[in-house]
Amino acid sequence: MAFQPYTPKPITDIFTNDTDINRRECRRVVPMRVLALGLGRTGTASLRTALKTLGFDDCYHMMSASVENPPDCLMWSDALASKYDKKGTFGREQWDSLLGHCQAVCDWPAVAFAKELIEAYPEAKVLVTTRDVDSWHASTMKTVNWRATESELKLVSRFDWGAGLYQPMLSKFWHEFWDHDFEKHGKRRFVEYYDEIRSLVPAENLLEYKMGEGWKPLCDFLEVPVPEGLSFPRTNDTDGFVDRCRRRNRMQMMNVLFRATVVGGSLAAVVFGVTISVRRFWRR
Repeated sequence: MAFQPYTPKPITDIFTNDTDINRRECRRVVPMRVLALGLGRTGTASLRTALKTLGFDDCYHMMSASVENPPDCLMWSDALASKYDKKGTFGREQWDSLLGHCQAVCDWPAVAFAKELIEAYPEAKVLVTTRDVDSWHASTMKTVNWRATESELKLVSRFDWGAGLYQPMLSKFWHEFWDHDFEKHGKRRFVEYYDEIRSLVPAENLLEYKMGEGWKPLCDFLEVPVPEGLSFPRTNDTDGFVDRCRRRNRMQMMNVLFRATVVGGSLAAVVFGVTISVRRFWRR
């Protein structure tokens, strides 16, 4: 999985709007100012929007790799291999390549590297979003745990450029971080993780934030003005998560079918592929 060579986005990928930036060739262009190290499904997508509104742009999130710039997954895979398999090194230079365009980072898979990021960017402010562990676990079971283990994504990843980068990285992160069983170990790891953050960051330098607290505690901690006339953002709700992922799968399979057509597949092969695609992805 790790150290895969970069491959450019196929020109036939017309049904998705992914960018195609090889982060291995990038360097830091803005300072890293905020490490938002709360676990996913604690409001991290909303926090990302809020941080960008406050001027911490860009703010890295799992969506940065999953639906925005899939080649990022190559470097995340390198980082995971370094941490969990002891293969290669991944330090400040590599973080600056992967996250050099960002002033903030949040969500997974970054949470797997909380200690490493805190050490790499000691000048950055550290905050965590959190919530009740039981409601968090139920939400995550229905969303990201489903996504990390679904057979449909695995199938698409065999043929599609973006999914082929994303799915192996997501699967590796998910199995390693949750001791190979999120349903069984998720709640324990939740408690352990937040305890670890508290042990790494002095209480006076750490903000623990829950959705619903509004702009003021966040802005006070970050030492920026409260936006006037703006409600705190609310995005990435549980109800729409599965539908968005399945739409992504369908669009990626359309890329695959279009590429087969352009490359020169016979009419019979194209019709067969369309039939299989419709059967698997649209009859739900």
